[in-house]
Amino acid sequence: MITLALSKGRIFEETLPLLAAAGIQVLEDPDSSRKLILPTNQAQVRVVLVRATDVPTYVEYGGADIGVAGRDVLIEHGGAGLYQPLDLRIAQCRMSVAVRDDYDYDHAVRQGSRLRVATKYTTIARQHFADKGVHVDLIKLYGSMELAPLAGLADAIVDLVSTGSTLKANRLVEVERIMEISSRLVVNQAALKLKREALKPLIDAIASAIPAA
Repeated sequence: MITLALSKGRIFEETLPLLAAAGIQVLEDPDSSRKLILPTNQAQVRVVLVRATDVPTYVEYGGADIGVAGRDVLIEHGGAGLYQPLDLRIAQCRMSVAVRDDYDYDHAVRQGSRLRVATKYTTIARQHFADKGVHVDLIKLYGSMELAPLAGLADAIVDLVSTGSTLKANRLVEVERIMEISSRLVVNQAALKLKREALKPLIDAIASAIPAA
């Protein structure tokens, strides 16, 4: 049995064509089914639905043999015990710094101000500002990141940005791009050895279906 860990939403939807290239079709819609383990048209392959942030943990500890996770999630997780053979080039966005549209970010940085930064991506944010030599106090939040500068909780946020429309709607502006984000295929290292005959054709088929850069 090959167990594939996926999260609901954009990653799930954009992974389906890659699975189809490997001859795998998920037989139930996660939005209408209450099941957390979904069958596929191949009896030896099943999909488990987990939170996006839990995908690397399930794969690392063998709860799943293979999974799809964003680069952001993998950096925050640390990537220990995971083989990352493929950048799938799906669920693309960027990690950025954003502030209120009336906040002079460049001046604050030049003056050496200690910034309060709200984010759930503390590892990425800490490294980014350390590389710039900017002193920050990180405030960990799990949602509604755009509210933090508006409520006076933080000077800036570090968050994923896709179109930028949410920032604009909340009078925020993107002032720095930290990195481009896409989703990666991750594989349990032990499974890669023990189930190589089953996993390698699957990985190869997915690789052949990755969208062109």
